[in-house]
Amino acid sequence: MLTDHLSPRAGRPVRNYAQMPRFQRVKVSVLGRYMLADRREFPCQVLEMSPGDAVVIAPVTGTAGEKVVVYLDHIGRIEGAITSEIEGGFVMDVAASPRKRDKMAAQLTWLANKDILNLPEDRRHERVVPDNRHSTVVLDDGRRYNCKITDISLSGAAIELAVRPAMGTPVTLGRMRARVVRHFPDGVAVEFASAQEMLTVVQQNLRIN
Repeated sequence: MLTDHLSPRAGRPVRNYAQMPRFQRVKVSVLGRYMLADRREFPCQVLEMSPGDAVVIAPVTGTAGEKVVVYLDHIGRIEGAITSEIEGGFVMDVAASPRKRDKMAAQLTWLANKDILNLPEDRRHERVVPDNRHSTVVLDDGRRYNCKITDISLSGAAIELAVRPAMGTPVTLGRMRARVVRHFPDGVAVEFASAQEMLTVVQQNLRIN
């Protein structure tokens, strides 16, 4: 059972947020999903974020000290603990290595400047409409769904799908391992586990087994 106050284990130093490194938050608008300690999942939106913390707009706030895992568009998986509740959401700290914080800082800088500078979406490879638009998606639990490819590149694809697995969910598209990175009204976007060497190989692997 979760409580409002978590008791630290004996011998383990109490985390003092006043002594933690300070990071400058930037204003962003990033959609995602989060999971509370009881494994319930909800959609969310981050309005301000730094490599050390985030302001999350959420339908269920959780409690101070509660562990939370968040999957965000463009940024990916972050985790930490809720530090305070706010109206319509919560503030969480971000637990990350120095290397991951540096990468996150670069991502946040790009996101903060994208709208101001009218930068294009960060698409690493050219997207095309495949010759064969019909394929299958298999979830980790074995459920299989027919899908339709909207567009595809060497690094990922947008697909029309009857279900929308949670952000970060591993899936198999055709014969390629991938994970869900974005939701659309009629489907999802997935990122391949490894970039394909040739687009023709990608399209061949979309064929249904």
